[in-house]
Amino acid sequence: MSEPSQLMTENTRSDLYVALPVLSQGKKWVLLYSTWRHGISLSTLYRRSNLCPGLSLLGSNDTFVFTNTPGRPVIYRPTGVNRYFTLCSTEYLALGGGNHFALYLDSDLLNGSSLASETYGNSCLSHTQEFEVKEIEVLSLTYFCKNYIFGPRVWLILFNLGPTKFSCKFDRYLRFL
Repeated sequence: MSEPSQLMTENTRSDLYVALPVLSQGKKWVLLYSTWRHGISLSTLYRRSNLCPGLSLLGSNDTFVFTNTPGRPVIYRPTGVNRYFTLCSTEYLALGGGNHFALYLDSDLLNGSSLASETYGNSCLSHTQEFEVKEIEVLSLTYFCKNYIFGPRVWLILFNLGPTKFSCKFDRYLRFL
């Protein structure tokens, strides 16, 4: 990793590694954004998540959400019912969809909710449907060549929803230089 994650242990990282698309395995984990380092700002999260130039394809069947309490991660992959993987706006960030979002964060990045979504077939990813966010990290799995980062890339967004629970979402972005 480029620098240690405050939210992901080595055991969790190892467990998630096998769930990644084969093309992303073996890449360097790079911290792009964290609330503890870059402040609490949805626009900063978006801007830092888009540091590399080029086109993006947001969302694919390689995405998933997971919860990690207790023990090993429980991974929820797309069900195929819809393709509502990610919804990014200036007012909120949402993952999954259908009747409800799997994970929803409002623009201040301090509050959110989690419910069962048709996209992932997940149960609630937090202890309660409504929650306060403690920390957020955005990690990227990337190729490096001198000072350039290029794709395919996989983004990992970690949300600390309390003292022992976090959930995250992987989303595959293809970048063409």
